[in-house]
Amino acid sequence: MGHRLSKIYTRTGDKGTTGLGDGTRVEKDHLRVEAFGTVDELNSHIGAIVAQKLPEKVRETLDGVQHDLFDLGGEVCIPGHKAIMASYTQRLEDTLDELNADLPALKEFILPAGGVATSNCHIARTVCRRAERRLYSLSKVDQVSTETLAYVNRLSDLLFVIARICARFENGQEVLWQPGRFENPA
Repeated sequence: MGHRLSKIYTRTGDKGTTGLGDGTRVEKDHLRVEAFGTVDELNSHIGAIVAQKLPEKVRETLDGVQHDLFDLGGEVCIPGHKAIMASYTQRLEDTLDELNADLPALKEFILPAGGVATSNCHIARTVCRRAERRLYSLSKVDQVSTETLAYVNRLSDLLFVIARICARFENGQEVLWQPGRFENPA
């Protein structure tokens, strides 16, 4: 494990660079920094979900995901470091199968709306998709493990399913998209 911060500001980033986990300095808009910064943003959004009243299985799942995202961020922050294994993605898939089993089949699109936890899940899902895009961009110029890309892809699916569960938990139902709603009032 790296060093603990005893002093919060260092002034080393004042000129537009930041340090990676291996000590390398790169510009703050470097693809690697964008990738792990977006993973950090995603983790913060998941924290906002966890701050809400949730079904216990959802809370337990998201707690594990937050720990996984610290592992993933560390992997991305330290070039050549490997933290995310295929077992991480398998755990998400197993959880997805379990959580999705009791949900009705989707016949219509749902809006990213509902209660606070539901809405925060949809925000986290879209940030997860952005993190995936940032990781993919990084993979074009530097090593990003296939396990990491698969994990983030599966996580966005899991967040979608959790949003569906939260919608039922908070409001009893999802908010369905009504195409042309204001053009063709019922």
